[in-house]
Amino acid sequence: MNFYAEDKVYKDWIDVTPREAYAIFLKDPESFKTSAVSPGDCLQAYRRISERTNNILCVTLSSKLSAVYDIVQASAEQFKNELPEINIEVVDSRTAAAAQGLITLAAARAAEEGKSLPEVRGAAEEVRGKVTIAAFMDTVRYIYRSGRIPKVAAMAGSMLNIRPVFTFSSGVPHFIGSVRSKERGLERILKFMRKKVGQNPVHVAVMHVYDENEAEMLMEKVSSEFNCAELWLTEFSPLMGYACGTGTLGLAFYPEDRAMRFHQSDD
Repeated sequence: MNFYAEDKVYKDWIDVTPREAYAIFLKDPESFKTSAVSPGDCLQAYRRISERTNNILCVTLSSKLSAVYDIVQASAEQFKNELPEINIEVVDSRTAAAAQGLITLAAARAAEEGKSLPEVRGAAEEVRGKVTIAAFMDTVRYIYRSGRIPKVAAMAGSMLNIRPVFTFSSGVPHFIGSVRSKERGLERILKFMRKKVGQNPVHVAVMHVYDENEAEMLMEKVSSEFNCAELWLTEFSPLMGYACGTGTLGLAFYPEDRAMRFHQSDD
């Protein structure tokens, strides 16, 4: 993914870190623009990976949020004409941020175990059906960039100190309420997670936009309260921060099936 700022083009996570990107964003938010991945970049990635394997699985951002899925899929078809022996499958994550990452990790682990491409895809799709995001924004000043609310409403919400809480389902974010403080926002998303996972072991990624200290404290709360099969701390990509604004905090998670866990341990 690309973004434009200070008359330069940056590739997200490749030639700029999220922290560097947010520093640029805060200098001049209005000059910060984003764009989808290019077909040329996709082809270059396929060529590089095909030097090591004949089987490629690509997990993309939700197709309802971006044109990335269509671009990656079209590029895959084009590349098959170039090297027909390469098998490429594209999975729409139907989500974003670290939830997409958890889906990809599940696929990578299946691949590392020597699973076939259909089995690897199945591992990704299994987690896709369970993974959830719950997050809140510390400001609504920039949310108009998502196209979901007008700019004037975002400005009014910012002046009223409204902090939206949102979840992800069916490929798009859904606003489920608002809070007036960061403390209430954290409690709201933790409550949502409690309801979803119960006593099951859970895979969790704590996400933040330029707010590592708060994210670390949230991570400590998650670690102390939940039975975490894995727990990560990560940053929202700059493209997410572009719409959500700095200070956004969230949880991406999915519960682990206890029966499957016990079966694996018996093996």
